[in-house]
Amino acid sequence: MEKSPEERYRERVKRVQDAVELREPDRVPFLPHFSFFAARYAGMSCEELMYDYDKLEEAHLKVVQDFQPDMYVNPYPLMALGGLMDVLGAEAFRWPGGGLDPYLPYQYVEKEYMKGEEYDDFLFDPTDFMLRICLPRIYGALKPLQGLPYLPSVYYTRFLSATAALGEPEITEALKVLLRAGESAREMISRAVAYNRRMKEFGFPSQFGATAYAPFDYIGDLLRGTRGIMLDIFRVPDKLIEALEKTVPIVTRGAVNAARTTGVSTVFMPLHKGIDSFMSGDQFETFYWPTLKKVILNLIEKDLTPCVFFEGDCTSRLEIIADIPKGKAIYQFEASDIFKAKDILGDRVCIRGNVPGALLVAGTPEEVQIYCRQLIEKVGKGGGFIMDGGVGIPDEARAE
Repeated sequence: MEKSPEERYRERVKRVQDAVELREPDRVPFLPHFSFFAARYAGMSCEELMYDYDKLEEAHLKVVQDFQPDMYVNPYPLMALGGLMDVLGAEAFRWPGGGLDPYLPYQYVEKEYMKGEEYDDFLFDPTDFMLRICLPRIYGALKPLQGLPYLPSVYYTRFLSATAALGEPEITEALKVLLRAGESAREMISRAVAYNRRMKEFGFPSQFGATAYAPFDYIGDLLRGTRGIMLDIFRVPDKLIEALEKTVPIVTRGAVNAARTTGVSTVFMPLHKGIDSFMSGDQFETFYWPTLKKVILNLIEKDLTPCVFFEGDCTSRLEIIADIPKGKAIYQFEASDIFKAKDILGDRVCIRGNVPGALLVAGTPEEVQIYCRQLIEKVGKGGGFIMDGGVGIPDEARAE
């Protein structure tokens, strides 16, 4: 007798949970992370998926129904962003419909959105820094917010007169833009919630309920840029460490709040700048791992499951990153030696990955099968393994 969607849903949840808790499931879970691959597979453009909610849903439903993953990733918060980028004048992105070819995915434009001399401003009041300094640099339509008063300074009756700033034409227009963005975002989120309900009716659980960053990447990706933060390691190491510590509760609280809202306990944590080719082992242990570990432990303490994605090659870090509670997290590896990771981490953390993107793009189905069989037999031995592409499923992957 064919299983009901409810039975398949429970079966998939248990399969993944068994792997996370280092038990051997009924079979290796398959959790591919699809993004703009869905556009090519459905014969659509990336631009269509970023602007047309119906086409976005159609493409991703087709991918899930055809490939039958054990869990899905909701495409709306990551892809249905074209309208919001237009409204806000996003200057930190290039996207199809915003300067890129319709068939290219969007890209982040990394710059120094926080200057090296602004650490003290960030440390003193991160919220004010983001509102009046950082966001106006990232979103062109929000540049007038630089003229807002420093809110904590307008106490008692001073707040009443300080509202005069809201009457300035430029600030008024920026606030109107925020209202338009809010309306657009609410519509997008409502579609995302409806998508979750529909997927559950089909018997598919959601992979992630929130996203979190390593504090080093929060500062390096979003504020200082790669060049800036790498120079800061040498020029202002104490300020950098202080900023990293300041970021830990910010990242933690955001992820915890999001997971509570979505009701999904797994937190996706993509990592970028701690790889072997970016910093030495000593630098990793000084600047990267201590605050990343704090975020991981904070999430575990809140009964959440961090899915920590080590992009690039982090093979030399395997002994260091083993220092977390047993059976409470997932480590996804792109280019690290996943077989060595099994030897070092296999009794500590669930391992996820790592079918190479190049193999999925340029290899044959037979070559992919051979590699996957190796993963199942070696990394999946005894449990604690989840199958995925090294970087999810590349946009250019061959469907076969």
